[in-house]
Amino acid sequence: MVQSDYVKILTEIKPKPIRSEVEKKHFLELLNDLMSIDEDKLTEEQANLLELLALLIEDYEKKNYQLPQKATPNDILKELMACNGLQQKDLLDIFGSKGIISEVINNKRSISKQQAKALGRRFNVSPALFI
Repeated sequence: MVQSDYVKILTEIKPKPIRSEVEKKHFLELLNDLMSIDEDKLTEEQANLLELLALLIEDYEKKNYQLPQKATPNDILKELMACNGLQQKDLLDIFGSKGIISEVINNKRSISKQQAKALGRRFNVSPALFI
């Protein structure tokens, strides 16, 4: 992509600090669109935009969602499950087995990038929270 194409993308998307849930949802949709592209097919500009959107969303969520200061991605998952009334079995489509879910919940296994993407879509939050 040439410089003018990148400027065109930025002009269309208009990244800026997020100040509302509506803006967060819009940027999250854009982020999810970019994350659906295979990493090896992302242009440098798309990768930069993906990172920028993730940072903007993460900043908004840190300012507006109260989580313990030292919350791990696994803690965040547990909190979101509790807030949404979900049990481990409700995440089988993302993790594949109850054993893996249990290991993640109990901090014995990290959340993979693919799982983080799916969790981000499920809970309508930035996948960066789970990495």
